[in-house]
Amino acid sequence: MAFENVLYEKIDKVAKITMNRPEVRNAESQQMSREIQEAFKMAEADDDVRVIILAGAGPDFSSGHDLGTPAARAEAEKNPPQPGLEWGMNMETWRWLEGPLYIRDIPKPTIAQVQGHAIMGGFLLASMCDLIIASEDATFLDMAVQFGVPSFEYFSHPWELGIRKAKEFLFTGDSITAQEAWQAGMVNRVVPREKLEEETMNLVQKIAQNQPFALRLVKMACNATQDIQGFRPSLVPQFLLHQIGHAHARENPDYASLLPGMMRRR
Repeated sequence: MAFENVLYEKIDKVAKITMNRPEVRNAESQQMSREIQEAFKMAEADDDVRVIILAGAGPDFSSGHDLGTPAARAEAEKNPPQPGLEWGMNMETWRWLEGPLYIRDIPKPTIAQVQGHAIMGGFLLASMCDLIIASEDATFLDMAVQFGVPSFEYFSHPWELGIRKAKEFLFTGDSITAQEAWQAGMVNRVVPREKLEEETMNLVQKIAQNQPFALRLVKMACNATQDIQGFRPSLVPQFLLHQIGHAHARENPDYASLLPGMMRRR
């Protein structure tokens, strides 16, 4: 399958999916969302692939949801936002709730290779993966509260950072460094920028030596444990709170001026 916004490579038993819009810091357009999901489906269907890497081309992993580039505006013109909650909720469900959950549960280990900025939706893209390897200059940011919503749609924050750190992170909108994320248990390894690709591949190759079925069982066991603790059931209520936040912000002059045009739906 030919992609326009991602690169798909097979390296031995590894599939590497690279977001390839460096000119806009890998902002995630609708098309990129579709292509990321399709690339993961390709990797899942390929019996030769044992581990999947998600990376970003250029200086940054991802600047998050694409809300204002020419490509995003063109997509909005083809599928114009509609009044009410239904249009936005349907759009966000497949892109940023169901899609990440599918990738989170894909029966193969996934690793996010993060450098530079992972902002809001970029944080989401990293957190849906099983492991995160970050460069020393990587930072993570979710300033959703400034736009009137509690966080991005896939509410992994308390599970990634612990409840108190997650509250501070979201209340303030301050970024956290790779080292802080490692100390919180969100990031597995922090490596020099120039070693990021090499260290990621070293880890991936070590994992790929194991039998695929055993890896699948380990992942199922870990995800099931997290779900029993409440991970999956907690996502839907937060997603609905996110939608309420959008609706309130669009009606509130304190927020409306901050929202990109495609989010106002007026």
